[in-house]
Amino acid sequence: MWLDHWAIGCLAPLAIWILLSGLDDLFIAAVRLFTAREPFPWPPKAALDGAAERPIAIFVPLWNEHAVIGQMLDRNLAAVRYGNYHIFAGVYPNDELTVRAVESAAGRHARVHVARCPHGGPTSKGDCLNWIYRRMLQYEAAHGVRFEIVMMHDAEDVIHPESLRLVNWFSREYDMVQIPVLALPTRLREFTHGLYCDEFAEFQSKDIPARQSLRGFLPSNGVGTGFGREALERLASMRGGRVFDPECLTEDYETGFALHSLGCRQIFVHLRRGAAGPVATREYFPRNYRAAVRQRSRWVAGIALQGWQRHGWRAPWPQIYWFWRDRKGLVGNLVTPLATLALLHGIVRWRCGVPGPAWLPRLCQATFAISLLQMGLRAFFSARIYGWPFAAAVPLRMLWGNVVNLAATYHALREFAAARLRGQSLAWRKTQHAYPAHRAPEPGRPRVGEVLAQLQVLDPDALQSALASQPEGVRLGEHLVRLHQLSEEDLYRALSIQTGLPLGAPARADVNRLVTRTLPATAMRRWRVVPYRVDLGQLRLATAEVPSEEMTRDLASFSSLELRFRLVQPREFEELAEAYWPKGGG
Repeated sequence: MWLDHWAIGCLAPLAIWILLSGLDDLFIAAVRLFTAREPFPWPPKAALDGAAERPIAIFVPLWNEHAVIGQMLDRNLAAVRYGNYHIFAGVYPNDELTVRAVESAAGRHARVHVARCPHGGPTSKGDCLNWIYRRMLQYEAAHGVRFEIVMMHDAEDVIHPESLRLVNWFSREYDMVQIPVLALPTRLREFTHGLYCDEFAEFQSKDIPARQSLRGFLPSNGVGTGFGREALERLASMRGGRVFDPECLTEDYETGFALHSLGCRQIFVHLRRGAAGPVATREYFPRNYRAAVRQRSRWVAGIALQGWQRHGWRAPWPQIYWFWRDRKGLVGNLVTPLATLALLHGIVRWRCGVPGPAWLPRLCQATFAISLLQMGLRAFFSARIYGWPFAAAVPLRMLWGNVVNLAATYHALREFAAARLRGQSLAWRKTQHAYPAHRAPEPGRPRVGEVLAQLQVLDPDALQSALASQPEGVRLGEHLVRLHQLSEEDLYRALSIQTGLPLGAPARADVNRLVTRTLPATAMRRWRVVPYRVDLGQLRLATAEVPSEEMTRDLASFSSLELRFRLVQPREFEELAEAYWPKGGG
């Protein structure tokens, strides 16, 4: 049968490709294993606490992010343990909803500033970042300050409370500081998002540390990256005043390579697990097939295709290896799914007697063994972050990842070729983002006691004593407050970090009295909520309780709007209820 002979004929080149690529990955794993010690000292707590806070500007480029940006800003401004920073959010004039959302946040927070692009969007992320940079220069001129560090974040980021302090510490010696990035945990059935969980856990734990050990250039993760001001000014001087390349789809990767080429020092802060979980920027990545293909096609087009087009293989010889690793997905993503099918079919038919090369079985055994080892390594790194029950599904998610990467690479090649034929630039292909909201903590999230320990507002001995005496049915935070070992302010700060909910009572100017009557009085009293504003298709509610799924379902039945909760302390809630709840018991 022709199919049998074709499959067995393909086995040799496919198996050789898989073997070479697999050996390459095993080399990186071996480097990580034998260079397990961090190449730099982690700052002692006392030193980190006492370090002078250098001014930091956080850039957040936006396009069609009105649904998440307000909550992202509220939550992170409440959680970050750093005082000397400002946030500049880039918006386009033809994205009115996002402009309104950022202007609203700027009205609530003096640290937030609107950076308006002078033209409609979307253009590219690099172009938006350049206009944010100009807005920062205007702010500096008006206020007589100079930001010494520029940090990148996106609208979906959950910034770790210690992130800015670490960037501040390491930027004294390094021109680029990368904080790890990890996906937030989701349910086991979400295979697409679970794929990101696995990949980033492995990449941040193995690949990037090995890359640093081998002195390869560090590609920025795009978020959680701090750049020294002088280094960015050197880039701007080379690009006619533009810090970021507006033509590049993956300006983060391009910036990392450019800084390394200029001799700038780069550092990846190795992934560590603190009392409240990994010290990393967390976010939700695409959670469905179409969104994942859209995002990954941008990565392939920017890193592999545009990178090849711009730089070819012209680099110092040690960096050519990293070009190979960053671009081999162009072949691997297309070949791997087909190779798997051909391999399975060819092995079955060869075992049934269809003739093939005598050396083929050993080659197939070697590739199969390498694949199993790679699977085991990914499961190990995933389990370190999300636990073994989640990591047990790594083999299935790897198969699904082959399908997603195949589609993404196909779309990237097609769109890149079409743009080249038309003589046009590739546009910023926006990924739809989500932000953690109104949910009880999911598996893998830190417990409130762990967050309190991380915030250093509770002595470890006092925490253990409280755990031992905690009455049944009473939450730990309430128990600590009753024992006078914790203030309500510190408790609610920890709850805000744990749940991702913004913290603090809304200003009276933000409360619309008509909106406070949008829910039945019985429902408001039952769940202890005060609706206070409708904004961008969302009903904002203040509550002193961490919203449960039952609470959210019940309240959602009374409104067609998306619910967005805000945590307030009990005394603040009583003031709101006294002012805005209907009088009487109706």
